[in-house]
Amino acid sequence: MAKGLIAVLAVLGGAPTADAQAMTPMRGEVTSFSDEFAVRVRPYNPYQHRIQVEVRVYDQDFRPVAAKISPRRLMLGGKASRPVLVVVGFEGAAQRRVRVCTESVPFPRQKTRIKAQICGRFIARRLR
Repeated sequence: MAKGLIAVLAVLGGAPTADAQAMTPMRGEVTSFSDEFAVRVRPYNPYQHRIQVEVRVYDQDFRPVAAKISPRRLMLGGKASRPVLVVVGFEGAAQRRVRVCTESVPFPRQKTRIKAQICGRFIARRLR
């Protein structure tokens, strides 16, 4: 049994690591004096090739939320990141929890059609 376990560990230890899309920050708390709050995120492309991503905003239950996002869709070169500004309204609430997500957009006519998503959680409080 020990030889089998050593063989499995040797195979796993030699397996290549997979890069994954990233975004910073992944969490945050925001205080705002207005009817809206802003978050700046930086999607990151860990691959050598370029990818296209889209930034979207959801509520805590992953229902879409209206937001101003600039730029909403962008191309990221290999090993590159870029800032994206996200502005969300409080819609009358004193506090709002949202998820800001970076989603990869598969290139048309490509064999691989993987759509990755990475989300950060943000809490905003409105001061009156």
